[in-house]
Amino acid sequence: MDRQQTYNYKVVRQFTIMTVVWGIVGMLVGVLIAAQLRWPELNFDLPWLTYSRLRPLHTNAVIFAFGGCALIGTSLYVVQRTCHARLISDRLAAFVFWGWQAVIVLAAITLPLGITTSKEYAELEWPIDLLITVVWVAYALLFFGTVIRRQTAHIYVANWFYGAFILTVAVLHVVNSAALPVTFWKSYSVYPGAIDAMVQWWYGHNAVGFFLTAGFLGMMYYFVPKQANRPIYSYRLSVVHFWALISTYMWAGPHHLHYTALPDWVQTLGMVFSLILLAPSWGGMINGIMTLSGAWHKLRTDPILRFLIVSLSFYGMSTFEGPMMSIKTVNELSHYTDWTVGHVHSGALGWVAMISIGTVYAMLPKLFGREQMYSTRLIEVHFWLTTIGIVLYIASMWIAGVMQGLMWRAVNSDGTLTYSFVESLKATYPFYTVRFLGGLMVWLGMLIMAWNIWKTLAGRKPVEEAVLAPAH
Repeated sequence: MDRQQTYNYKVVRQFTIMTVVWGIVGMLVGVLIAAQLRWPELNFDLPWLTYSRLRPLHTNAVIFAFGGCALIGTSLYVVQRTCHARLISDRLAAFVFWGWQAVIVLAAITLPLGITTSKEYAELEWPIDLLITVVWVAYALLFFGTVIRRQTAHIYVANWFYGAFILTVAVLHVVNSAALPVTFWKSYSVYPGAIDAMVQWWYGHNAVGFFLTAGFLGMMYYFVPKQANRPIYSYRLSVVHFWALISTYMWAGPHHLHYTALPDWVQTLGMVFSLILLAPSWGGMINGIMTLSGAWHKLRTDPILRFLIVSLSFYGMSTFEGPMMSIKTVNELSHYTDWTVGHVHSGALGWVAMISIGTVYAMLPKLFGREQMYSTRLIEVHFWLTTIGIVLYIASMWIAGVMQGLMWRAVNSDGTLTYSFVESLKATYPFYTVRFLGGLMVWLGMLIMAWNIWKTLAGRKPVEEAVLAPAH
């Protein structure tokens, strides 16, 4: 008699635990650099602790370590359960996990040492880029191989979003990272001048669009209906959402380059597509939130569901704000100010971090054979710490950004500047203090999460789950 086949939850468990670990590490670096902006002496006159080196470490840690582990882990969980098939290869799964951790560790070593390409969200030098490419191809084979092997006729929409994320990030990475090595740890981009800037923000904004949006929408389309115990509000809307989003996101990158050497028509094209992007973004948000129709009462008692739904609210807010900031007349005020920092973190903390946290809470007991998390009360505390911390963070940066923009463009009757840059910086200090406190609250929430997980997992081995039989 054949032994009952089980899903490969080992790799999902590994990625899930490392999501929390890297979340704590990445956010701690963020809290430190937020403190350095208010109290510059906290770099301790050490080159590897300067803001300029820790900032790319922070962005790489929270995007690719925390966010990447969450995306890869959940995608391998969702693809098995929705396809009723085990991952095609346990060895390939192990390689993807350990390879991705190796990339993260190499980033943590090289970036503080000042080894960088200086390209936003793509700072890692060419040897690490090659490793990323190999690991990503292995991940794609693992994911799509499992989809091909599925026992169900239908491919659930979450897998479409995960699939788009995997394929598009591969193309973005290879094209943007094309470089000519001059030493083992130094290379130069193959693109000149304004073309390099264009390619960089084609990559940079689509890293937001496909890594930090499409991938996490795949997460949303599985875990929100699952946690609410309701079908998705509109399956037809989810399909329209998918095709509209991936068709328009690709063109929005030039809005990062308003008032630069980029041709004016390209800037305008980026603005127009950014405005169009509002429609599919809000379609997805509405689809997720309306899934709770008839089950709104669950928000009172289920803090996990609250994490998921509030994350969608932040997604809606930041995807309204982004197109608005891409309008040239608004961009005149917002560009290079802390308003942009507030916008980025309403998406990164409000959308990405909150949906990742809610998903980990929802998935973890199932992965380890527990009935529920150790303490629902601690999840509640975590939710409020995170929500209040994010609001403090983004509100302080919005106010600081608008103030900076107004101060920088103020002129006297004789045409001279009313304020010096130092005066605008001094006026921003109180808001940097509030931003630091907000970030600290979010980080403390992650520590509470780690404690809750530790207590949930203490003392028992995980239980494997049998592969579901195909529907007949």
